Amino acid sequence: MWIGELATRAGVKPETLRYYERRGLLGAARRPSGFREYDSEALRRVRFIKRAQDLGFTLEEIRDPLGLWAESSKSCNAVQRRASATLTRIEAKIADLRRMSGACRNRSALERCPLLDELGEMDDAADD
Repeated sequence: MWIGELATRAGVKPETLRYYERRGLLGAARRPSGFREYDSEALRRVRFIKRAQDLGFTLEEIRDPLGLWAESSKSCNAVQRRASATLTRIEAKIADLRRMSGACRNRSALERCPLLDELGEMDDAADD
């Protein structure tokens, strides 16, 4: 299928598909005319990438599971380790957001700016 058809079926823009290709997440055969032609697996790959992004995975974190998906002889352990690391990152971000939310709620009770104080505490935690 051509890039426009894949983009429409996947619900993304053609520029997104080109970006995924540059990042090595998606491949396309090139016709002599220069047009990209995608195989039947491309739609499934793009949907996988978008779903993983929606769940908080970065494109770099998505690369490994995509490689394992293509090579079914590899173990699922690598995917589970990556997902665990991503979960840890997401949970830390949620904790930071909760602290910031609380600081915003309590902003009028303190003389100092709690949002700025909270951001400063987050920097201290990163140094540990």
